[in-house]
Amino acid sequence: MAKPMRSAPPWLTRLLVGGIVFLVPVFWTACSGSDPKPGNVRAAVNQVVPVAVTPAKLEDMPVYLVGLGSVTPLNAVSIKSRVDGQLVEVAFKEGQQVRKGQLLALIDPRPFEVQLSQAQATLFRDQASLKDAQLNYQRFKGLLEQSGAMSQQQVDTQQSLVNQLEGAVRADQATIDNAKLQLTYCHITSPIDGRIGLRLVDPGNIVHASDANPMLVVTQLQPITAIFTLPEDQLPTVASHMRKGPLTTEAYSRDDQTKLATGRLLTIDNEIDQTTGTGRLKAEFNNKDNMLWPNQFVNIRLLLEVRKNSIVIPSAAIQRGPQGTFVFIVKPDKTADIRPVTVAVSENNLAAIASGLSPNDVVVTDGQDKLQAGSKVEPRAGAPPVNRNASLANQPAPPGTASS
Repeated sequence: MAKPMRSAPPWLTRLLVGGIVFLVPVFWTACSGSDPKPGNVRAAVNQVVPVAVTPAKLEDMPVYLVGLGSVTPLNAVSIKSRVDGQLVEVAFKEGQQVRKGQLLALIDPRPFEVQLSQAQATLFRDQASLKDAQLNYQRFKGLLEQSGAMSQQQVDTQQSLVNQLEGAVRADQATIDNAKLQLTYCHITSPIDGRIGLRLVDPGNIVHASDANPMLVVTQLQPITAIFTLPEDQLPTVASHMRKGPLTTEAYSRDDQTKLATGRLLTIDNEIDQTTGTGRLKAEFNNKDNMLWPNQFVNIRLLLEVRKNSIVIPSAAIQRGPQGTFVFIVKPDKTADIRPVTVAVSENNLAAIASGLSPNDVVVTDGQDKLQAGSKVEPRAGAPPVNRNASLANQPAPPGTASS
């Protein structure tokens, strides 16, 4: 006798029904064969993307090298006394501009005036003795030749005395010259044109020639130099351009925002620093407005060359991909296109294009992340890039010659 079949548990029935309800829509969607991607691509292409644009310009492109440096005076003199004495007069003000030979200070000259008077008196005495000895020598020599009343020994002794007195007179004259020189040293003058710093010794103090500290410091500020460094790999290029003519330099402030002075490159040092792999260069500036001070930290921009009639675009327009550098251009129908380019040189926020663009081609400078070839765009004028080197590139190089 067959056993009757038992009905499935209710929970199993509910599970099977729910599975069928879930799988039917999934199966239907899979069988329909629809692909949403083309629709998304078409939507992306048809969507209007706002972008910032600017036209490619044909202009001169300066090429610079940038180095860090510090300002160094051409001459800085520590003024010390060359004689011992009391400082009786200070003939300058702190921060004053002085000329070469201008009186700066006076040491009490009276002791040296007394020494000069003593030396002059000694000279006068020895000159009188010498004159008397010379007359006696002539007498003795005449007596020896005429009558033999004087011996040869007496004549020779008198001649020796004359020679001794002549030596004494010469020594007296040297003492006088030395005393005059000491008097000259009492008047301290500036050895160069320059600016006086802070006074280090006050009037009334006793100064010595052996003092370690100077009385004041005179520093030449016009012209002034700056020593800066560049990587050793760039030095052959700099030397090559120096042979063609003087190179222009610009000094900028510590934050590289304020232009301080314009000058020229003087020379390249004769050795490389092995610890840093850099070479030192010296530039000279007129510094007429005293914007540069000794030991001031500056950024030096060295103009190597100016590339004439270059196609220039903002650096922000340059994009990089697996195939190299490219830009997005905007066609007349307001659609974007990809244009491979070759960058010749980049300077600040500008780039010179060697190939791939023509003048007046409109390139996208902002909003590239939403673009692809064929995208519709709504162009808006971007802020024009500021080239702070353009004015310098159009200026002639400062006069002077440079040597490598």
